Amino acid sequence: MTILYDYDPEAAGGDVPSPCIGICKMDEAAGWCSGCFRTIEEIICWGKADDVYKRVVWRDIKHRMFEPDTTLKD
Repeated sequence: MTILYDYDPEAAGGDVPSPCIGICKMDEAAGWCSGCFRTIEEIICWGKADDVYKRVVWRDIKHRMFEPDTTLKD
């Protein structure tokens, strides 16, 4: 699988890995990258962020990964 599925921000300790999987494309409708599920703000802040912030972002990523696509119309 990928880091997006394998990493558990609740169980992991130590350094927090980047969720980047090398697919960098912003989804304008959703407001985040379609590869790593981070917003532009989160991507910009990641390099200087502490592990507490990174785990919060990871929790948000996990929720975003499984949100239904609200941009699709019937």
